[in-house]
Amino acid sequence: MKIVVCIKQVPDTKGGVKFNPDGTLDRGAMLTIMNPDDKAGLEAALRLKDQYGAEVTAITMGLPKAEEVLREAMAMGADKGVLVTDRVLGGADTWATSQTLAGAIRNLEYDLIITGRQAIDGDTAQVGPQISEHLGIPVISYAQDIKIEGDSVVVERQYDDRYHVLKAKMPCLITALAELNEARYMTPGGIFDAYNAEITVWGRNDLVDVEDSNLGLKGSPTQIARASDRVRKGVGAKVALDPTESVDYIMERLKEKHII
Repeated sequence: MKIVVCIKQVPDTKGGVKFNPDGTLDRGAMLTIMNPDDKAGLEAALRLKDQYGAEVTAITMGLPKAEEVLREAMAMGADKGVLVTDRVLGGADTWATSQTLAGAIRNLEYDLIITGRQAIDGDTAQVGPQISEHLGIPVISYAQDIKIEGDSVVVERQYDDRYHVLKAKMPCLITALAELNEARYMTPGGIFDAYNAEITVWGRNDLVDVEDSNLGLKGSPTQIARASDRVRKGVGAKVALDPTESVDYIMERLKEKHII
């Protein structure tokens, strides 16, 4: 079995975020981590590797420094790392990003593609399903459990307060929740091997069946009107009630928000 895992190097929000004049993130100026949902997807792939002897390839699109997240993946147990980087790919929205990753994945053999549900720097949950559309393969999103049955994958898909059990023939794509598992740590031996391993680096010319009009900032239909690192809170509601009425009021608001 061959598994491709899409991972992303995202800003560590604890260190603050910075923006370019055009409203895009200044990724080169921020501390970074592996996106949590992607790390869960990587762990799922590694568990399938432990169980079935799968080959796991981690792929990311980003600046040259995104090599760091690939080496982290390899230190955890991934067999190969592929970095897709090129100046013309910068500023991509979800459409251009998914086009780029799909173009790179067409160079690889795969039975299963695993992505995170969404990235913490965008929260769109669009890239994984878009990749599946570009490649013409089924997608199962919001996975909270993954099993293999012959040439098919069986997934528990989170849905409100319950889950669906879905089965699809491979090749297919799965998007993973951070709650899917608890990712393993890198090992000292894994770190040593990862930092001595060769990372495959691809650019624009290595993408298969992708038009220039679908790449980078110019190929992104989503335009940022305004960006800020400060989130303004709306004005709260004020009510004057006695203690008993206050309890009833709060309970009703919690029910409306589906918190209880």
